Amino acid sequence: MAAKKSAWAKFPHDAKAFDYAGDKLRKAWPGLHAGDAEPFPDDKRAAALAKAAGKAAPKGMEAAELAEALQEAWRAFHRGDFQQAFEAGQALGPVGASVACKAIAIHATHLVDDEDEQLRRYEQAGKLAEAAIAALPGEANSHYRYAHAMGRYSQGISIAKALKLGLATKVRKALEKTLELAPRHAEAHTALGLYHAEIIDKVGALVGGLTYGAKAAEAEKHLATALKLTPDSPIAHVEHANLLLLLHGEKKEDQAANAFEKAGKLKPRDAMEALDAEFARAQLE
Repeated sequence: MAAKKSAWAKFPHDAKAFDYAGDKLRKAWPGLHAGDAEPFPDDKRAAALAKAAGKAAPKGMEAAELAEALQEAWRAFHRGDFQQAFEAGQALGPVGASVACKAIAIHATHLVDDEDEQLRRYEQAGKLAEAAIAALPGEANSHYRYAHAMGRYSQGISIAKALKLGLATKVRKALEKTLELAPRHAEAHTALGLYHAEIIDKVGALVGGLTYGAKAAEAEKHLATALKLTPDSPIAHVEHANLLLLLHGEKKEDQAANAFEKAGKLKPRDAMEALDAEFARAQLE
């Protein structure tokens, strides 16, 4: 079921710096989407998405109208109007799933306190992403949005339970497909690195390696790639800190603290990065 409108907490900070009206969005796009490799939704892109989606494409919309609708949804996301971004993306079906899934999942992670509500939202994002995979299997973010939502869901129910349900394997395959389609997808590298690290943390290196193919070296390699691709992204440094703690515990606490500190000092480019940086600073308190 869709989350109740009243349950959507507002972005708690000043969003003036994150207003990407008009041509500002196109100019800022490479930086805003360095992490998820989302192509800019201009007319050509919108037409290609509609053609690929076929019957699942929005009915009666010309390419220019669809492009503007997608751009408006992304503007809402970047300024922290996550509910508006979600609803606008959801209304476009699989073609708008990328922004819809990202909006509801990021909002759930940072602005929903109730754990059951968080899980419901991750499930909802996962279902939207599954529809996107069915309609747009050639889009890297169809697979990544599923992996991100189900990865967060898995963390919410515990990694051990997720392993029993087979979710971890589904997440890994979705991430591998993402990187097959978009090798420079930094957030997928980050997520795949955390996949390896979390499994090793829960079941040990031996069982994790033999049963799930989890390797510490792979975890570190993927995080290093993400940091190289997106050195100015708070989430890359946050997850680097988490990886250090998962793999090394107290031995790497100082390095993890340094990573959190770096994330917290980065200048956010949108509401999501502001929330990521705020989270990083909170880890040091």
